[in-house]
Amino acid sequence: MDMTYNLNGGFKPTLKRFADLSGPDFFPTPAWATYALADNEHFVGDIWECACGNGSMSKVLEGAARSIVSSDLYDRGYGEAGVDFLEADWCADNIVTNPPYNAAEGFVRKGTRLARRKLALLLRLAFLEGANRANTIFAETPPSRVWVFSERITFYPAGAVRQGSGTTAYAWFVWDKDAPSGTELKWLKPGYKAMHS
Repeated sequence: MDMTYNLNGGFKPTLKRFADLSGPDFFPTPAWATYALADNEHFVGDIWECACGNGSMSKVLEGAARSIVSSDLYDRGYGEAGVDFLEADWCADNIVTNPPYNAAEGFVRKGTRLARRKLALLLRLAFLEGANRANTIFAETPPSRVWVFSERITFYPAGAVRQGSGTTAYAWFVWDKDAPSGTELKWLKPGYKAMHS
């Protein structure tokens, strides 16, 4: 049994996104997926990209905020290395990231406390499912908006040959502290992949 995926005492399969089990879970976010968020969500203030990896998301977000702070637990040659988001006490106006697959729930809990305005996480659409999340995260702090991708995102491990297409549906989950209560379900228009690939 893989201890990497121990969430709330249970074990979750990787579901087509395979972590390097001898090292960290690192699947850079395609630029077009970040452009889809930046075109549809307005960010006031700074943005903290707290799992920045090689900077692929931070570089796109530079045009969406007055300043970007980038950090990661691991040194991938971009941002401040050695910052464990789940242990950090930094605050930011906005937090935007593609969290490690095995720590998504922790990123929601921590991010909703540390973000002064918005928390935006790129997550599997299936994150909406599950009795445990329904009774905890979504009962306590439901997202304000869920932006569903019309196009599938393909995540490749760093350095992998890019071929084929993804089989998993993804969405941007946005917690907006200035939004009225309730969750809006929205769809991102097709075309971002062709425009920004």
